[in-house]
Amino acid sequence: MSLRWGLLSTARINDAFLRGLAGSPSGEVVAVASRDLERGRAYAEAHGIPTAHEGYDALLANPEVDAVYISLPNGLHLEWTERALRAGKHVLCEKPLGRDPEAVAAAFDLAEREGLQLREAFMYRHHPQTARVAELVAEGAIGRLRTIRSAFTFLLTDPDDVRLSEALEGGALLDLGCYCVSASRLLAGEPGSVAGARVLGGRGVDVSFAGVMRFPDDVLAAFDASFAATGRSWLEVAGETGVLQVADPWHVRMPGIVLRDATGERRIDVPAANSYRLEADDLAVLVESGGRGGGGLGREDAIGQARALGMLHRAAL
Repeated sequence: MSLRWGLLSTARINDAFLRGLAGSPSGEVVAVASRDLERGRAYAEAHGIPTAHEGYDALLANPEVDAVYISLPNGLHLEWTERALRAGKHVLCEKPLGRDPEAVAAAFDLAEREGLQLREAFMYRHHPQTARVAELVAEGAIGRLRTIRSAFTFLLTDPDDVRLSEALEGGALLDLGCYCVSASRLLAGEPGSVAGARVLGGRGVDVSFAGVMRFPDDVLAAFDASFAATGRSWLEVAGETGVLQVADPWHVRMPGIVLRDATGERRIDVPAANSYRLEADDLAVLVESGGRGGGGLGREDAIGQARALGMLHRAAL
């Protein structure tokens, strides 16, 4: 099935989504919306998008759009997800959907009532590297899982960046730490307890956040996320007999896994793939099958993610 996509906003992350869809038989972008029509028209012309709309509601009213990709600031994700669903559009919303599990559940309830598909856009979860890490842990390649460590940081220098706005639910936990939380949950389940610490900056957000989560079977996961530190991106998964190390777990521009155990160290190669294309393809499969196809992220994962993020946020207050 080929979906006709609309973009809600002209955010920079759209460029990665557009590159992912380029050449994919699963869909094409047919419209973009901006609060500023001239900005929208310039964006549409630069990216070969046929239609530009002034305002997001105008795009949602376009009958030529089947699905929307929501890349608005975090604080607008659930509002516009629900508006899009009520307008009859399938939704792929950038992470995080939110940190209130009841509100996230309500969005999925709405999607189900409307007969539409909703997914939280964690692109890295669709990459073969992520699936391979999970398989290796499940197969016992490192023995009994004991600890998970991860990091995602970069230096954010623009004081006007929306990710530094408390009003728009910015902050390092929701923007960067959510990846670390997602990967830990994928491998260990749902956390029973958490601890968190933050450093405030910007316009009232956590510019740095460190968290620890305790999972069933006494598995511990620790992570740090920051807008105030140099670029770091890694994942380490340790068990009783070995450890997996992933140097590029989130963007996966350079896929590959290192396994170290009693026999030595070996690299496990992973095929290159475009995570954004895979997540768009997945939604098309779900739409075509009425929700019976596809894989990976869904209702329960999104609710669990929101619950964990909410726990960590409260722990650091």
